[in-house]
Amino acid sequence: MREMLDKKLARFEELEKSLVDPEVLGNSNKMAAVAREHGSLAKLANTYRKFLDAAQQMVETTEMAEGDDAELKELAEAELPELKEKREEAWSALLELTIGGEDANRARCVMEIRAGTGGDEAALFARDLFAMYKKYAETKGWKIEVMDSSQTERGGFKEIHLSVQGEAVFRELQYESGGHRVQRVPETETKGRVHTSAATVAVLPEPEDVEIDLKPDDYRVDKFHASGPGGQSVNKTTSAIRLTHLETGLQVQCQDGKSQHKNLAQALRVLKTRLYERKRQEEHDKRADQRKTLVGSGDRSQRIRTYNFPENRLTDHRIGLTIYKLDQIIAGDLSHVTDALIDHDRQNLRNSFDPEDS
Repeated sequence: MREMLDKKLARFEELEKSLVDPEVLGNSNKMAAVAREHGSLAKLANTYRKFLDAAQQMVETTEMAEGDDAELKELAEAELPELKEKREEAWSALLELTIGGEDANRARCVMEIRAGTGGDEAALFARDLFAMYKKYAETKGWKIEVMDSSQTERGGFKEIHLSVQGEAVFRELQYESGGHRVQRVPETETKGRVHTSAATVAVLPEPEDVEIDLKPDDYRVDKFHASGPGGQSVNKTTSAIRLTHLETGLQVQCQDGKSQHKNLAQALRVLKTRLYERKRQEEHDKRADQRKTLVGSGDRSQRIRTYNFPENRLTDHRIGLTIYKLDQIIAGDLSHVTDALIDHDRQNLRNSFDPEDS
């Protein structure tokens, strides 16, 4: 944890210098990106500074208390309890700010929902998950935008990509990454039999432009006609965009916007997010022996949750949580689940770290 906090503080101080750099001041887009990232790190960095200051004062005061000067020793011993309290308050605040990992306070993320096994029913379940997240975002005051989607003839989604913006969106939505299983009677089922199908969700923190250096020479742009369900043409202009990152082979495409320019901008955002996630995963793998995953692995193949409609039951398998309020949750009240997952993380952090060790 100390390594992560040092890294975040160093980045914050680097951004502080960038805010007064003439080169950045002269570029409005870069300035906006720097200001956003600086703002997202400000609370964590300033709290960590308070902790470091209190910890340093404790070291110096403890040395005075162990010295030979009787008067200074008495003053130091009287001051130590207050300093310890200040340090522990700052440490508690740091734990709260770091629940969910180093990207927890990001205000933008990309969510990808894909139908899994189960055919049309899986696509309809993917649609229902999208509706659930959309309603939850509305209750939180977050902005949600469809970046790209592939619909089925029955109105489900083979896949859909969303941009979500708002205070600490990644902190809450990251827990949705993984496999979601549904047990219910499909709309097409005439005999009332319960079927099981699945969808996968991936939630990726969206980096700022200044974090991922992506040049036009780094990717190939392919333009094509957008299409709707069943291959039906929905756009007679070549507005759809596919980007291929040359070094990694990563591909993204966007076709929901009517403007080629808008689709290109959206595709670039998704590509940067995927590249950031790749970089993040590589760093995670390098220090896998030094850190623990707090709640699940976030792997898309991992089944994290079951939605049982006949029993009105939701079960989150990572923490053994069962709630008989599925109707409320699927209607957008996801806080029943999110609060429990965050609280689980909070308890794990408190049990794992001690300010004395940091």
